[in-house]
Amino acid sequence: MDRLQSMRVFLQVVEQGSFARAAQALDLSNAAVTRYVAELENHLGTRLLNRSTRKLSLTEIGQAYLERVQRILPEIDDADAIATSQSKEPRGLLRLYSHQSFAQFQLANLLYEYSERFPAVTLDVTVSGRGVDLVQDRFDVGIMMDLQKIEGNMIVRQLGKADVFLCASPEYLRRHGEPKSPKDLAHHACLNFDYKQLRNSWSIQGPDGDIDVPINSKIICNSGDLLSNCAIAGMGLMLRASYALAEALKSGKLIRLLPKTRFNQIAVSLVYPNRHLMPATARSFVDFMTEKFPQPEIDPWEIV
Repeated sequence: MDRLQSMRVFLQVVEQGSFARAAQALDLSNAAVTRYVAELENHLGTRLLNRSTRKLSLTEIGQAYLERVQRILPEIDDADAIATSQSKEPRGLLRLYSHQSFAQFQLANLLYEYSERFPAVTLDVTVSGRGVDLVQDRFDVGIMMDLQKIEGNMIVRQLGKADVFLCASPEYLRRHGEPKSPKDLAHHACLNFDYKQLRNSWSIQGPDGDIDVPINSKIICNSGDLLSNCAIAGMGLMLRASYALAEALKSGKLIRLLPKTRFNQIAVSLVYPNRHLMPATARSFVDFMTEKFPQPEIDPWEIV
């Protein structure tokens, strides 16, 4: 007995509501469909369907079996798709979205390594700080921050959690002094991202949970690059993710402040519409990024 085929035929009979319509949908004879279901029932030792000349209905056991078949068969198809995609070289177009700050500081080296490994893939990359609808905008995969809106039906696979650092330029600190505690932030000019939850306060992690510290926003902007340039010019204090600060801190253009204070982390994640029958190009990129970031709960861009 071909158990998988019997399960598929049984599912089709239930979905179509009759043996005849299932036979037509599967391009099988009525006798073949009847035989597959009968063999499945004989194998299980129980009746799955109640049959009459006018009506077809599930038995109680048949309903329970159906629910499991509906979960099992897509998983099997997905496993086949994985094997198929890995046995064939990914080729063609991969449409990728990335949040602009991650793209600027981290993406180039990753895309170079991916492209070396999969030379037949053409990368079509869109970079933006705005939210996107991956399905509507026809992206295969997105690299997104947790402050961005992610649709509930998306699959989200976290790459890592970037620590957020407070920093300022030597020039700003020379003129305005260095904050000694989080409460001092209210007396400094703060350079702020254009997110509602950040406009009037910054969040720190305290022993009893998150604490919102009031701030004075000198500028509100949707460009991390502009905020960094303003901070380097001496305009104010800035919060930014670790993956974006290595060069500026190493060169001394910016100085990390309140190093013992833990500001909230930013989760960086891969987001994609569906695992089921994912194109080989998209699956290869997801697998590649998962390999590069095997510990999603840590900060892989940690600055020592």
